[in-house]
Amino acid sequence: MPVKATDKSTGKKKLVIVESPAKGKTIAGYLGEGFEVTASMGHIRDLPQPSDLPAELKKSSLGKFAVDLDKDFEPYYVVSTDKKKKVAELKAALKDADELYLATDGDREGEAIAWHLLQVLKPKVPVHRLTFPEITKEAIQRALQEMRDIDISMVDAQETRRILDRLYGYEISPVLWRKVARGLSAGRVQSVATRLVVERERERMAFRSASYWDLLGTFSTASSESFKARLTSVDGARIATGKDFTDRGELKSKNVTHLDEAAALSLAEGLQSASFTVRSLETKPYTRRPAAPFTTSTLQQEASRKLRFSSRVTMQVAQRLYENGYITYMRTDSSALSDQAINAARRQASELYGPEYVPEARRVYKGKSKNAQEAHEAIRPAGDSFRTPAQVASSLRGDEFKLYELIWKRTVASQMADAKGSTASVKLGAVSADGRDAEFSASGTVITFRGFMAAYEEGHDATRDEDEGSEGGRLPILKKDDPLSAADLAASGHETSPPPRFTEASLVKTLEELGIGRPSTYAATISTIMDRGYVTQRGQALVPSWIAFSVVRLLEEHFTDYVDYDFTAEMEEDLDRIARGEAGRVEWLNQFYYGDRKDTGLHTIVNDLGEIDARAVNSIEIADGIVLRVGKFGPYLERPLPADAPEGTEPDRANVPEDLAPDELTAEKAVELMNSAGPEERVLGEDPETGRTIVARNGRYGPYVIEIIPEPTAEELANQPVEYYKNGKPKPPKKPAKIKPRTGSLFKSMSVDTVTLEEALKLMRLPRVLGTDAEGNEITVQNGRFGPYLKKGTDSRSIGSEEEIFTITLEQALEIYSQPKQRGGRQAAAPLAEFGTDPVSEKPVVVKDGRFGPYITDGITNITVPRSMAIEELTRERALELLAEKREKGPAKKPVRKRAAAKK
Repeated sequence: MPVKATDKSTGKKKLVIVESPAKGKTIAGYLGEGFEVTASMGHIRDLPQPSDLPAELKKSSLGKFAVDLDKDFEPYYVVSTDKKKKVAELKAALKDADELYLATDGDREGEAIAWHLLQVLKPKVPVHRLTFPEITKEAIQRALQEMRDIDISMVDAQETRRILDRLYGYEISPVLWRKVARGLSAGRVQSVATRLVVERERERMAFRSASYWDLLGTFSTASSESFKARLTSVDGARIATGKDFTDRGELKSKNVTHLDEAAALSLAEGLQSASFTVRSLETKPYTRRPAAPFTTSTLQQEASRKLRFSSRVTMQVAQRLYENGYITYMRTDSSALSDQAINAARRQASELYGPEYVPEARRVYKGKSKNAQEAHEAIRPAGDSFRTPAQVASSLRGDEFKLYELIWKRTVASQMADAKGSTASVKLGAVSADGRDAEFSASGTVITFRGFMAAYEEGHDATRDEDEGSEGGRLPILKKDDPLSAADLAASGHETSPPPRFTEASLVKTLEELGIGRPSTYAATISTIMDRGYVTQRGQALVPSWIAFSVVRLLEEHFTDYVDYDFTAEMEEDLDRIARGEAGRVEWLNQFYYGDRKDTGLHTIVNDLGEIDARAVNSIEIADGIVLRVGKFGPYLERPLPADAPEGTEPDRANVPEDLAPDELTAEKAVELMNSAGPEERVLGEDPETGRTIVARNGRYGPYVIEIIPEPTAEELANQPVEYYKNGKPKPPKKPAKIKPRTGSLFKSMSVDTVTLEEALKLMRLPRVLGTDAEGNEITVQNGRFGPYLKKGTDSRSIGSEEEIFTITLEQALEIYSQPKQRGGRQAAAPLAEFGTDPVSEKPVVVKDGRFGPYITDGITNITVPRSMAIEELTRERALELLAEKREKGPAKKPVRKRAAAKK
């Protein structure tokens, strides 16, 4: 509902339209009299699906994309079905207004929303564009003094991006449907992000580990102070470490000494009685600068590292903090701070940590974005005077407080003094009993002044071989030629490590470094590739699916430019140029779609694709003679048949376990799976009652048995009774109704190669009728997804083992039914998480594991946990919010079936 305020002095009403109700509620509290604030709830118009176009337009130049290719790529916008009521409300509110203020966000999307509102509402009163980087009284008052017109260049850039994504997706996605699987999609940024994850997995699959050895010892001074040092060279040649090996396990250089286990043990033994001395000592001053204030991407990275938030959760929480006036706008690629923010950060650092923690000169950070029109401030606490975490602790809880605290710490630390200290490096050595010169190294850093580190220290992503090198830690006071005694001198073996998988944080960082995507797109991109099944999470790591391999291979081979990193980054730069008014929308789209003399357009590439070998696209050689295929029902291994195999011979196949990551499917593992795979199908015999063949098979959902229904013979078809029309003409013979074959899932104790015909016939007769109770209710026993159970009407009860299905008696069943029912007919599983009582329903809120994944429930309302969110990331606040959103939507409406019109 709009938030109203009447200007008693003038009687005029000023209508302010924002994007969300939460933002509107906060703004209304800061505006003066006469303002009415309402929300558009995001975009009100968009491109429709081409199938939803009016019939007369489907055959026009609009028909393929809902974009008119013959009229300079003019988009055909429609008001979304779910926004028609909202548009009517906005028009009604505008009727009584004397001025209209469009106060949507200040980025491209917000500018486009403001333009769409202008096009749909067609106001006849003065219109003002109002933007503010934060929702505070000071910022809104400043914005009212700096109103402007809608920036058409920014609108053009957003419209170009929307049309570009429509052209890209609608031309390439159908190729994926035909050659890989239905329901897949291609996207300008999502396809490149998927390629990055797949390429990293390919590197891990090709990786071959190498082993190397060194020595680690504990050394003591004459005053008994000890420290650890690691062997770094022998006879003047550097010892090989993990960084000296290629991903194929080969040494990059011959100028290093590669110690194996035997050599390391021999050297350790030869040094046991050696006399060690300090050979050199170097001390350097240590200085470390604070990190810049948060941009969207660095916020997502740090929230992932420190708070374990997904990108989507980070942006959802940040959106709420912004709308409620706690932080500045959360979509920005600028690390700059306003003068007020710098002063506030310096003042708080001085008050909380001391004047010495604030440098004399203010720190100025420059954003990387060339697009000055979108260069917001960095993400920081809102206001000209920040609120500390202690000051917001009573109003913020859970994830919101954690993220606010992270933003506050980073902002204040960015204006604090450098951390100071010294780094000492020592080399020590000795000659072994067999005359080999061994040199060890150690280093240590001593922080003498913590500076910004008193408030905040930036996290980092895991890197390869990060535990290598000289030992860290504080070193005792040493000087050259000091004698040292060695203890615990031991050989230490290591294995080189493969490239680490991407996490959400490192993927966002890489996309930003490559110039692909923009701050507002990273969270949506990662959510999309996870929702499409291209990528799953294993802990924090992103693991590609086999279907992602097929998609990326097809795109690499047939749409090379469109998954090329430089090409995609150039498109982003071109969109920025359009936003700055340096390039034209129509000319750019023409070049992208139709091409020019230098480049071939997307339209030509798709039309000239030729034949794509779907089998090759969906095949990956895993081992000699073993190929992985991506099939309709998932990945499987296949051993291709020899050329002279008899016709009709089926190749050997084996299913690939769902929890096996691609890099874990080694050649050895593939051979193991092929050798342990049971037969795909085995004929068990004939049913003595029907004469039909009974077969055991391995299926997508496990092994099962099925009866084979023979096709009707020509004689049976010919002997069907003939039916006639009213005019006496014979009707065409009907096809006999298909008989549904009986089936039965195998018990866990059975397999395709061991199940007998007798067992199969028993399985296909399930459910088994035990009898009736005293009231005449039939009791049956059967097998289900959660194990064997009894069923009486709607009352189900679990029983012990699958074998009991064939042995349990009616008396035993009645005894089970005489006992109080356990929750759900079986022992209720413990909740995955508990969040106390819901303030609306006053029922306990828990997370349960359901048929379609984990879901949140208060016993009345259920809502599935978003796929991109791990259970560990879910907070009480987020759980209550999801339940509230589900309640607002109400129960899902069942589709109304239209009755067929009566025939005349």
